[in-house]
Amino acid sequence: MTTPSTRAGFVAIVGAPTAGKSTLVNAMVGSKVSIVSPKVQTTRMRVIGIAMADLPDDGQGGGRAQAILVDTPGIFRVAKRRLERAMVAAAWRGAEDADLVALVVDAERGIGQETRAIIERLKESRAPRFVILNKIDVVPRENLLALTSELNALLPFERTFMVSALKNDGVDDVLKTLAALLPAGPFLYPEDQAADLPLRLLAAEVTREQVFLQLHQELPYEAAVETEKWEDRPDGSVRIEQIIHVQRDGQRAIFLGKGGARIKQIGARARHELAEMLERPVHLFLHVKVSERWADDPSHYRTIGLDYEP
Repeated sequence: MTTPSTRAGFVAIVGAPTAGKSTLVNAMVGSKVSIVSPKVQTTRMRVIGIAMADLPDDGQGGGRAQAILVDTPGIFRVAKRRLERAMVAAAWRGAEDADLVALVVDAERGIGQETRAIIERLKESRAPRFVILNKIDVVPRENLLALTSELNALLPFERTFMVSALKNDGVDDVLKTLAALLPAGPFLYPEDQAADLPLRLLAAEVTREQVFLQLHQELPYEAAVETEKWEDRPDGSVRIEQIIHVQRDGQRAIFLGKGGARIKQIGARARHELAEMLERPVHLFLHVKVSERWADDPSHYRTIGLDYEP
């Protein structure tokens, strides 16, 4: 009688800003673990998504694999601000520590300066490297073939995948292929766990996503969300109090909106999503605070899993 085998390991998902890394990770995990918005640099920390995949039967009974997907912040070519430098450092740590590295490229935008810089850095990686062309649903096939050739001329990848992460097209092939290449060994997380992110931090990320989605170009880049209080109530619900940190009074007015309408809408949508994710009633209270120096506060960086660089 054969015993089904297990595999587990880390896959770093790297790429230029807005390439679709978070959308891809969410699709592979099968649930939302990383926030998504069209705005550059939505992801600020390394978010770990945990995806399970069936292994093909190789005559030994097949088995299961656990792919631990490290969704890294988009990598800047030149990081000027302290927060940007910390994000780039986190992204490269994710790549250097991984068993496999997958470069996500926006097929519609092609190979920009950021992607070229990432490829140069990936030449130093000892882990097997793959490239994933995303958003193929909006690009002619001949363009995809030309882009594939150009990318592999810059760096020979183990394999090129073509996907539409938003439509979940081709994602299963990526997951199964990468999972089968992970080291043999026991699972590192429970099979039913989707992410390695504290609930307080996850809640802050959900609210921050709504901030991105609703404020668009009005959004102050440096705005941050912090879960200040978390109270599990006897009736099964949870009370969450969060602070939205901004740097100027004018930014505070943007978040509040006329008569407080905008902050109410942000709170309502974040509360709805949190209730679905947590599968329990959520009472969410948001406060906007002017914190001029939060971007220079080492404790804030530690909270979101980044190293503070003086």
